[in-house]
Amino acid sequence: MCSFVNRLKPVLAYSLCFQKGYSRKVPAHIKHIGPGLRTSKQPLDSVIIRPYCSRMEFGKGLFFRQLFESESSTYTYLLADKESREAVLIDPVLETVERDLKLVEELGFNLKVAVNTHCHADHITGTGLLKNRLFGMKSAISRHSGASADILLSEGDKIHFGKHHLSVRETPGHTDGCVTLVTEDHSMAFTGDALLIRGCGRTDFQQGCSRKLYESVHQKIFTLPPQCLVFPAHDYKGQTASTVGEEKRFNPRLTKSMEEFVDIMVNLNLPKPAKIDIAVPANLVCGLHEV
Repeated sequence: MCSFVNRLKPVLAYSLCFQKGYSRKVPAHIKHIGPGLRTSKQPLDSVIIRPYCSRMEFGKGLFFRQLFESESSTYTYLLADKESREAVLIDPVLETVERDLKLVEELGFNLKVAVNTHCHADHITGTGLLKNRLFGMKSAISRHSGASADILLSEGDKIHFGKHHLSVRETPGHTDGCVTLVTEDHSMAFTGDALLIRGCGRTDFQQGCSRKLYESVHQKIFTLPPQCLVFPAHDYKGQTASTVGEEKRFNPRLTKSMEEFVDIMVNLNLPKPAKIDIAVPANLVCGLHEV
């Protein structure tokens, strides 16, 4: 038993570093977890370990929390400056507004802006109800979305919260009004429906254009650092995050040529979103629909 514990000591020590949110190479001397067990066929000293956690709290005073709404498989993201307590909420959903409000209150944050990455077709945004419940909170969306909001975003705009900000990159293609929001240090990109994990948003409705989406992803997202974390608006397979580097290598659609990509998108034959006839009209008015 003692010899087994001794063999585990270096792995346990590295595990503590992993839990603290570090991203680094596995020390070269950690070759085996136990007799006959390896974590990969690849030499471990060349493997990058990177934690994808729904409650990571990054350095430099940035708070981050990933939240999930199960009916539409939508991710909502809460970011805050730990010192000023100012916060931003990305892609809130009407059905989970109470959860989000409770979390913001418990953590003592001042929610300044609720921003939508685009005019969603599969759920009603929670921004309208949030505005009714939080005095002074502003809504935000792309000025090309056709939707109303307090802040209409364009390329290069910044959403400030405390000493942090999110930069706006216009990434149309899924819709005309899609934006990707990038942290100031380029460590995180909130890609909406433009880039999903090993996929992308559909292009067969709401001004969708496959060529435009391909160009958006390659020019505005794939130009970010390879280690930049990708946080999409949806995932349907239980995945929580990816990286720019991973998607550039492994995305089965966006690693193709543009012509191949267009052909893939034309032949998806996806069903119409169940809530599109309710969600789109509501989201064009900031979600103030029977609220």
